[in-house]
Amino acid sequence: MQRILEGASLPPLPNGAVVTIGTFDGVHRGHQQVLAELRRLADELACPAVVVTFDRHPASVVRPETAPRLLTAPAQRFELLDAAGVDYAHVLRFDEERSLESPEEFVREIVVGTWHARLAVEGEDFHFGHRRRGHLTTLEETGARWGFKVASVPTLIDEVSGVAVSSEAIRHALHNADLQTATRELGRLYEMQGIVEHGDQRGRTIGFPTANVAVAGDIQLPADGVYAGWYERANGSVHRSAINIGRRPTFYADNGLLLVEAHLLDFDGDLYDEHAKVRVETWLRGETRFGSIDDLKAQLQRDVEKTRWLAEQA
Repeated sequence: MQRILEGASLPPLPNGAVVTIGTFDGVHRGHQQVLAELRRLADELACPAVVVTFDRHPASVVRPETAPRLLTAPAQRFELLDAAGVDYAHVLRFDEERSLESPEEFVREIVVGTWHARLAVEGEDFHFGHRRRGHLTTLEETGARWGFKVASVPTLIDEVSGVAVSSEAIRHALHNADLQTATRELGRLYEMQGIVEHGDQRGRTIGFPTANVAVAGDIQLPADGVYAGWYERANGSVHRSAINIGRRPTFYADNGLLLVEAHLLDFDGDLYDEHAKVRVETWLRGETRFGSIDDLKAQLQRDVEKTRWLAEQA
């Protein structure tokens, strides 16, 4: 997949393109359904599959005080779009000027003027343009005017909860440590990415060294607690891990920094300054302030044993 920033030169488009528009935060199963249809129709029409997306979440501009935390960092989102078979991701600047653009102006400039779309693919609940005033019918009307068709993809309903799969539902599940729902709606384990930083080595001094992964501040973290999961190194090796998300109250009471720490089972090596991918699979327990370091160490040992047992059952 080629990433094209706003203003950059575009590839030749002798047959036009099949286009979808969206933030695609999380690239969850509902998004994947749209992207699969995008790929299928692009193949059918022998033209590229194009995702038109933005350099930030639109809510961070139009309502920054209530903007949601992100399920995927930009690099991770583009990895997932690539895996879904997208040919081009057109990344537009989302600023105040863009937020004031009418749906019709956006279609004329981007869908028609830039990509010469033959077909646009969107979910049933699609909204776009100033104050989200544009919707599927708007797209169909402008398509009839400017010469492209619109394919609608039904909303995906979660087979367990009975509600629509959505980024907001996944954020809510993560906030409540409901990894079953988050995993089911994402179609994969929830993953956080970052660089391993030097910490205070508290874990090493008590026999449980951890990699402190610096996750961006605008990323949605699961609820504070201890999880069994996986740690992927930059070289592609994957390690079973006990993961702590929280402020380490045994050491710092209520004043600790919020950290994502992974203890890799049966690993002895240097992880500093590497890029890491941390995936949470099973919630083990909430974060607890222990009365002594010995009590903490005993519980950490139980966490490791439970993490190992879960891996053996898989």
